[in-house]
Amino acid sequence: MKILITGICGFVGSTLAKAWLEAEPELTIYGLDNFIRPGSEVNRIPLQKKGIKLLHGDIRVASDFDAVPAVDWVIDAAANPSVLAGVDGQISSRQLIEHNIQGTVNILEYCKRYGAGFILLSTSRVYSIKPLADLAVKTVGSAFRLSLDQPLPYGLSEAGISEVFTTLPPISLYGSTKLASEILALEYGETFDFPVWINRCGVLAGAGQFGRADQGIFAYWINAWLRRRPLTYIGFDGKGHQVRDCLHPRDLLPLLMRQTSSGAVAPIRLINLGGGLSHAISIAELSSWCTDRFGKRSVAGNPEMRRFDVPWMVMDASKAQDIWGWEPQTSIHEILDEIATHAEKHPNWLELSGFI
Repeated sequence: MKILITGICGFVGSTLAKAWLEAEPELTIYGLDNFIRPGSEVNRIPLQKKGIKLLHGDIRVASDFDAVPAVDWVIDAAANPSVLAGVDGQISSRQLIEHNIQGTVNILEYCKRYGAGFILLSTSRVYSIKPLADLAVKTVGSAFRLSLDQPLPYGLSEAGISEVFTTLPPISLYGSTKLASEILALEYGETFDFPVWINRCGVLAGAGQFGRADQGIFAYWINAWLRRRPLTYIGFDGKGHQVRDCLHPRDLLPLLMRQTSSGAVAPIRLINLGGGLSHAISIAELSSWCTDRFGKRSVAGNPEMRRFDVPWMVMDASKAQDIWGWEPQTSIHEILDEIATHAEKHPNWLELSGFI
């Protein structure tokens, strides 16, 4: 089987490529990357040494796909991954749309040409912000917990957000581009008869993730804690009680292998993938973990709310378990320990990531 991974030199793409080759050495993997993200160059040589065929190209440029040979499946891991993209002054709203929508269209046209299957790694940020921001939460220890003394929105339970939770705007410019990409992918697959799977991922984290607060909060926080860089709890009274769950990208692999197997079928084409309650942690709890690992330090507090932030966001991946028999394999403590060990071995990782 031949696979193309777009954004292969990013954290998720490179992690999947290496894990997949380890599981299936006979696999042929092509990778497409434009290397514009700080840090992505460090993954080029290690991937090439494993026999992965890297192509320098930009998914926004249709002609860059002319040099890509036919494959059986495309895994799209190339989109801009920040919920603040288009509004934070780092890239423009037009650039965001070019990356996440026009890029998707170019990939889908490639799939149409060769009849290749398509898997979109989408995001939990397609879910509506307002009902999540308005949730009643209670503080337990140093973390928010969902209050069950309230009528919960449809699609939300104690287990987290399910696939039927509303996706009505506002969902951020970033979330809207990913939702549009999902719709386009499903329509292309149906119209031109090639298989499409949509995997909505929660926060992905692990060693080698580029440490930026807007894209890899766990890697950023641990690296910054170790290096004694300034840290601030933002919003929610400046106490760091907001909660997210995390997932290691290599835990996606068993599902991707099933989805790309010959004749794979499922009653739905779209599922959530996240760590769930067992992998949920607040920023303050993460600080306690860092204190135990590296020693105590102070964290500033800024109560001013930031756009798109929500107090509690956990992915309910029970449908993935029911349909595909999938569940996370790497515990949250293993993920944090892996990031910390990597941080200790790479003292300049924040600089390499372009954050400092």
